[in-house]
Amino acid sequence: MRGRTLPEAHGRLEAMSGKKVVRSSPLNKVHREDQESSELPVNGEIHAAPASAAGCLYLVGTPIGNLEDMTLRGLRILKEVDQIACEDTRHTSKLLNHYQINKPLVSYHEHNEMTRAPELVVALEQGARIALVSDAGMPLVSDPGHRLVAMCLRHHIQVVPIPGPSALLAALSASGLPNEEFLFVGFLPSRSGERRRALERLRIENRTIIFYEAPHRVEECIADAREILGDRPACLAREVTKLHEEFRRGKLSDLSTSLEARPARGEITLLIGPEDPAEARANPDSTQSLSERVDELIRQAKLDRKDALKLAAKERGLTRRAAYGQLLEALGKTDVE
Repeated sequence: MRGRTLPEAHGRLEAMSGKKVVRSSPLNKVHREDQESSELPVNGEIHAAPASAAGCLYLVGTPIGNLEDMTLRGLRILKEVDQIACEDTRHTSKLLNHYQINKPLVSYHEHNEMTRAPELVVALEQGARIALVSDAGMPLVSDPGHRLVAMCLRHHIQVVPIPGPSALLAALSASGLPNEEFLFVGFLPSRSGERRRALERLRIENRTIIFYEAPHRVEECIADAREILGDRPACLAREVTKLHEEFRRGKLSDLSTSLEARPARGEITLLIGPEDPAEARANPDSTQSLSERVDELIRQAKLDRKDALKLAAKERGLTRRAAYGQLLEALGKTDVE
């Protein structure tokens, strides 16, 4: 959707006697308060960010389905900034109308960020306060925004995160899977070959893995994951925080059976837990040698030899030292032959 023209910086910079003077406003006060609240101890001392005539970019988390999840601080920032950059102006308008917020909107999405980011940086350098929001959740998390943040940092413009709802954290908390450590992958490649190669690289993971997936691809994704990662414990979280919120838990095979009977719709977060070590050792591939498996992982999963050996050893329940010994023995026999 075509965005609206960037508004001027509300007359913040005014020519006076040939010099630029920053006009006092309530927004300046909001900015100072956020600076003070973001001070962090460094080596036991508090260091505040240096004062700057430039504006500020706020990264505001928005609800992932339930409008009541909007934070008070997020609402205050949206009410007091000069402008809101968003993925879809129509979608964000619903949120703003619900809370009776009337602010200029400008589109910022993956198709226009190359040109939009510099425009926003110019406005920020002139003193504007701009909020960046995504359609749902925190900006930049599987959403556009990295280019704008990187440009702001290069131009010494302050970037302030305003935390909010997160689909991956909400799903993880209710999944029942180990959560001491986890890996967030985001969206896997849509093409089957690329997706399978990405999953091959994850075989070595013994942490809970979190994906976002489209409903029309989730069955294929689970089938590929089961074949490559094994029949691990998993959770499919659907429409989290919305009216039809649903959690399906079980092995990957259980999820496949469930989806065959009742396909999933809506926003999906897929979580796959670590493999049971006992099951991994109980199902070794006895038809393939260790060296053949290492070569296969290097070729298919694009792993280097060290990581490929580590993964092959894990699949067979071997220590890396024992696997390395087997590999050297196999190479020695090949040389003799």
